[in-house]
Amino acid sequence: MIRSFLFVPADSERKLAKGLESGADALILDLEDSVAAANRPTARRQAREFLDAHGSDKIARYVRINPLKSGMALDDLAATVAGKPDGILLPKCTPEDVRTVDHYLSAFETAAGNKAGAIRIVAIATETAQAVFELGNYAGSSARLEAITWGAEDLSADIGGNNRTADGAYDGPYRLARSLCLLAASAAGVAALDTIYTDFRDPEGLRAEAAAARRSGFVGKMAIHPAQLATINEVFQASAEERAWAERVIAAFAANPDSGALALDGKMIDKPHLVLARRLLGLPPG
Repeated sequence: MIRSFLFVPADSERKLAKGLESGADALILDLEDSVAAANRPTARRQAREFLDAHGSDKIARYVRINPLKSGMALDDLAATVAGKPDGILLPKCTPEDVRTVDHYLSAFETAAGNKAGAIRIVAIATETAQAVFELGNYAGSSARLEAITWGAEDLSADIGGNNRTADGAYDGPYRLARSLCLLAASAAGVAALDTIYTDFRDPEGLRAEAAAARRSGFVGKMAIHPAQLATINEVFQASAEERAWAERVIAAFAANPDSGALALDGKMIDKPHLVLARRLLGLPPG
């Protein structure tokens, strides 16, 4: 499972090169918000060159395209799909957008002679107020759907408010969007990814937010700066103690396949603990 995704503006050769050695599990070659409109042709070209030069054996490579409603998404896909990115990050989206991009990807993959269905989709699913109301509809939208993440910055712009309270915590609508993202991912059977932490000079705040996200059930987090990656990777990596516990849980149920509940370390465990143990080890739920 990918723990950390680093946004890199695709129009910056320097940042693309640095991204390779950043320690990120995955790079997001950004064609959207971090790229000025005049630089988008350069960003598309450099993203394709990067994809051609660096395979997924080196680092996972995702491309954030522009929203479908922008009219630029098809140009983004036409420029990059033949480079075989591992996935597409789809901003300001709805479940119907995921279905549409699935069809587009199949057409572009076939035209390029690539394996159809290989490119995955990560949905940024809370960037508009309307999209929040559709979070329960991602199940079955596409076999390509790999993860759902959320965003507070675009949502606050759409609402016209500040996403943080005076003490720095997320305000009510944004906490709701976060919670619904987590539930939507679970309902769809895909990973839940936490949003960015904007203050890259606040490592303590980042650690606290990442730890809270992991406790809730998120499996990774987006990053906007390489300085954030070590913390994110550490927080979302199962500890030796967690792995040992998970292995004992799996072993206990393997030795007692007909039991619904068992005693382990002086505590009762049942099938939900087995599901959690398998997830901690990166295994399917069952």
